[in-house]
Parts: sequence; structure tokens; C-alpha cells
Amino acid sequence: MAITAAQVKELREKTGAGIMDAKKALTETDGDMEKAMEFLRQKGIASADKKMSRIAAEGLVASYIEDGVGAMIEVNCETDFVAKNPEFKELTENLAKQVVKANPADVDALLASTCPCCNMKVEDKIKEKIAKIGEKITVRRFIRVEGCPATYIHNGKIGVLMNTDKADEAVQKDVCLHIASAAPEFISRNEIPQAVIDEETRIEMGKEDLAKKPENIRAKIVEGRVNKLMAQKCLVEQPFIKNPDVTIADYINGHFAIKSFTRWVLGEGLEKRNDNFAEEVANQMKG
Repeated sequence: MAITAAQVKELREKTGAGIMDAKKALTETDGDMEKAMEFLRQKGIASADKKMSRIAAEGLVASYIEDGVGAMIEVNCETDFVAKNPEFKELTENLAKQVVKANPADVDALLASTCPCCNMKVEDKIKEKIAKIGEKITVRRFIRVEGCPATYIHNGKIGVLMNTDKADEAVQKDVCLHIASAAPEFISRNEIPQAVIDEETRIEMGKEDLAKKPENIRAKIVEGRVNKLMAQKCLVEQPFIKNPDVTIADYINGHFAIKSFTRWVLGEGLEKRNDNFAEEVANQMKG
């Protein structure tokens, strides 16, 4: 049967496929729109698999809270350009929502779960987006908490998910913003492993400016320095960024107790891609 321009246009609008790909899909399926979409999805999955060896260290951190359950997720892509794509942003936000709803045990379980909005497996939905957007997309990690969660996301690059024993939206938001800015490592000192304290003590004891100090004086100076350093690592001992005259412990007193917090920086620990367009074309020509 003859494929019309209107059919090609409709299929492109539904899938984001190119003109020739859309026309071929319709030709191969005798103009059946549903089968043509499935044809493109299968084609996209095949091409998506080829993209999985690329480096994906850009992306977004997103969060979602509903009915006392909060989730934060990091989804990676290859370029900042795609990270700003509205469809990529929507995908990331929907995945955060899926974590809240489905309560998956890990990333593999999340990928195997089914999205209620489209009745597709998450893994297949991601591959569909890979085919449309043209870049590797991976779910790197997520966290889910139950209680009184609060969150703050800074431009999709820094994410904070905190859980408290009671809700106080305004104060919770302030503390999440503080965590994003001040980057504490622990809630309080009783969370700090002794090995961390011992290592910092060893480093301070070996500093040249203390070499000529008497042993008892040096020990007191080191104790003071390590004490100050540990205070910088502990959330409740940090000066509140909006009012440095009070600590976080002072600020939250009477409002709630902090049960946990997680702070992520997008792409931390991942290799960044640094090849330019010319190199990428050359690499593709070689491959």
C-alpha cells in the first residue's frame, strides 16, 4: 500500500523518528501504526544496545515525595545538552516517582518493574528514549526513605534527601539547602568511625609546624584541630548557612530530629567524556 505523508508525520510525532525511518517502518508493516511503532521500538532497542559502551557521566538528579515516602535518583546521559532535554527531565522525574510507587530493591528491580502510565517495563521505556534521543541513558543509583522526608535539588546537579521524625516543611527545606551547600558527611559525632578520627590525628601529628613542640603541647593542639575538623564534618555542629551565629542543632531544636540524609553530586566518581565532535566523528568512522 502507498504510505502517505500524513502517516509519516503522525508516526514521527509519536516516536520522534526520522522521516526515512518512519517511512520504512510504515512500509514494512503495511501502514499499521501500532506495528510501525513496535518496529521502530525494536529498531531503537537494537541501536540502543550499541550505545551502551559510551561514557554517561552527565544527566540529572531528581526526587519525588508522596504520602511520607521520598525517593532520589540519579540518571546519567552522555552530554549536558541531552540533560537539558525536556523528555530526559520528564523521564528522570518519572523514574523517581516509580521508585516511590514500586519500592524496588535495587536498580535491576527498578528496570524490571512496569510503569503504570504506559504499561511498559522501565528498561524498555529507557531504551525507547535512547532510540529517540540518541544517547546512552543509565540509571546509576537511587535511595528511598519512609517517614517525614524532605528534599532539595540544585539545578539537577546536587541532590539532597533527608528524613526526620516529624514534619516541618519550612525548616526541613532550609536544612536540605544547607546540606547541599555545606556538604556534611555525618549527622553527629557518634556516626564518625574511629578510624577516621585516628587517621586525621595521625596526619595532624605529622605536620611540620608542630615538630618542635613539646609532646604534651603538641597533643593538645592536635586534639583541638581534630575536634574542629570533626565539627566541620557533622551536620548538627555546622553553622547554619542562613545564620552562622547558630548551629544546625540550634536551628532544628524543637522542630524535629534528623534520622538520615543523603547528598549526591551528579556524576561523582564517574569518568567524564572529553572527546570533541571531530574526534567523535573520527571514532565512529573507525568503528
